[in-house]
Amino acid sequence: MSTASSLAQILPAAAPQPLYEFADSPLLVRQQQQESNARSYPRRIPLALKRARGIYVEDVEGRQFIDCLAGAGTLALGHNHPVVVEAIQRVLADELPLHTLDLTTPVKDRFVQDLFGILPEALRREAKIQFCGPTGTDAVEAALKLVRIATGRSTVLAFQGAYHGMSQGALSLMGSHGPKKPLGALLGNGVQFMPYPYDYRCPFGLGGEAGVRANLHYLENLLLDPESGVPLPAAVILEVVQGEGGVIPADLEWLRGVRRITEQAGVALIVDEIQSGFARTGRMFAFEHAGIIPDVVTLSKAIGGSLPLAVVVYRDWLDQWTPGTHAGTFRGNQMAMAAGSAVIDYLVGHRLDQHAEAMGLRLRGHLQHLQRDYPQLGDIRGRGLMLGVELVDPDGALDAQGHPPANRELAPRVQRECLKRGLILELGGRHGAVVRFLPPLIISAEQVDEVARRFADAFAAALKGARHE
Repeated sequence: MSTASSLAQILPAAAPQPLYEFADSPLLVRQQQQESNARSYPRRIPLALKRARGIYVEDVEGRQFIDCLAGAGTLALGHNHPVVVEAIQRVLADELPLHTLDLTTPVKDRFVQDLFGILPEALRREAKIQFCGPTGTDAVEAALKLVRIATGRSTVLAFQGAYHGMSQGALSLMGSHGPKKPLGALLGNGVQFMPYPYDYRCPFGLGGEAGVRANLHYLENLLLDPESGVPLPAAVILEVVQGEGGVIPADLEWLRGVRRITEQAGVALIVDEIQSGFARTGRMFAFEHAGIIPDVVTLSKAIGGSLPLAVVVYRDWLDQWTPGTHAGTFRGNQMAMAAGSAVIDYLVGHRLDQHAEAMGLRLRGHLQHLQRDYPQLGDIRGRGLMLGVELVDPDGALDAQGHPPANRELAPRVQRECLKRGLILELGGRHGAVVRFLPPLIISAEQVDEVARRFADAFAAALKGARHE
């Protein structure tokens, strides 16, 4: 894709970074002293950034990095993409209101029409939208209120490995115990957790079609058995690809089965597309891979063109709440809506969904080639440009499916070696043993090849360092 790749290369492509130890710059020292202990990314990615363009960022010491974190998937078009910058500048130049609560404007109306225009027809013709506070977690909170009010039921089914945000309601849906444990009770008994179809480590010890069938049978029994002991929930909430949980793609037949079972039971289906939406997985929305229509879709990250914006899109039968049931001051960010429209136009006009699918296959091919030489690369998975590599200890005890255990020590070594070579990656999944790739969707084939080369060098160095200890 020549247009996208040329726009991505506004900062010159630097040679691979020399090996170095990251210095404690004054900015990093003050950040450590003054920011809260809750800060997370700077602990693993100790950078003070000065400027950025396309897929590249530059730190205050002049070192360049390929950014395969991209704001945790927020930067669909990379940093400072010209169409996004132009949209923001136009809002400022025209003296449009920057903040309007939930009052409408031409910018807001256009954003809604653009967003509805990329929805599947079956959802678009009965869609409603609620603008939320500026983060994805608030969209999840709004979705919880929505389904509870509409159904008159209070419980929700969530999935092991899930991540839906860090507010208290969203935390109650999270699979990870870490952030929840210090808080004690969240939603009490309001959430029932279900096994997610994690094929590499199937919760039923089966994997493949047998694991999917067992999973669906378990869900169907839970919802339809009058003596299951579980009250009929207001909704089932899921990620089509679990991101923070380790880039785990749900089996498509499983998704279709979940939709069939929830419809039969009269339970709303909420699909969290906060990280997987906007062409990231090779379709405009990840649920489109399965051909299903959810009742509720939560959206944030990429929809604001790098600026804070979050919405809930839902089918009109759920629109039972009264005025003010879900509100928030920062629902009217006009620059984010203008930037969001610009991103939608670019995604559609340049078919970045197809480009993301092609580039994802290219990167996956590189990783699979590397896997032939390194048994520590246990599983390579994902969809489009949302990919993960689960690192394992090939000498460890095998599980019920014959897979070695996760290698929690190797993953941070690989991340550090990547950073030394000018490649920013994040970790996730059980035990933090999954290396995640979330590059901007404009990444070119040549840049994908360079990412793979730097990762291969870093991986070899991490293994060598581990053996010498």
